[in-house]
Amino acid sequence: MRRRDVLILLGGLALLLFMTNDALAAPLIPAVNVDVGSSNKPQDVAVTLQVMALLTILTLAPGILIMTTSFVRIVVVIGFLRNALSTQNVPPNQVVIALSLFLTFYIMSPYWGQANENGIQPYMAGQITQEQAITNVVAPIREFMFKQTRESDLALFVNLSDAERPDSQDDVSTFTLIPAFIISELKTAFQIGFMIYVPFIVIDMIVASVLMSMGMMMLPPVMISLPFKILLFVMVDGWHLLIKSLIVSFK
Repeated sequence: MRRRDVLILLGGLALLLFMTNDALAAPLIPAVNVDVGSSNKPQDVAVTLQVMALLTILTLAPGILIMTTSFVRIVVVIGFLRNALSTQNVPPNQVVIALSLFLTFYIMSPYWGQANENGIQPYMAGQITQEQAITNVVAPIREFMFKQTRESDLALFVNLSDAERPDSQDDVSTFTLIPAFIISELKTAFQIGFMIYVPFIVIDMIVASVLMSMGMMMLPPVMISLPFKILLFVMVDGWHLLIKSLIVSFK
């Protein structure tokens, strides 16, 4: 029997088996149904709303972690350093984000420890209510943000909110404090970034002047200044000084 006849025979047998219900049972495919039912108990509706609120908070957790901690200042300053060195994507974005996160954990650990000790653990033990637990958890974070927020930035958002003039920090809403804290962090990060740029700009100017005096105007100054900037940064132990300055700036 030739190969062509064998293939035709095998194809016919496969078709016959496929068409015969007894020979080959149809595979079971699981179905997933998402349904919103009705309830006659208000307790069920309350639990559903709590679950939806929890899922919303978990979705916003990365943004809350970034915008209410020291992460903003650290990642912006490291970004300024990378641009000042003209090293393009060195260190890579993954390294910058990882370093910023670990430094954030290091700086925020005392405040998160207070939040865990005064809010989460007593609530898990049933000693305080949920509302009191939220207040105790937010209190250390508010204390950190108040320390880093400028009065002018805080006054800006208080005036824009048309709220009454607060008599103390307890009267300031958290939703007013967070944007004031963010712009204060950005301003501080830009000030540090300016100080980082100054020595590297001097190197760029010197290299550009030397190249122009030598008539090498077609040669990009960045190619020549880059090794000198890296050498300067390594000789002064730049990472040590930068990280130390960032951590001290939050004290």
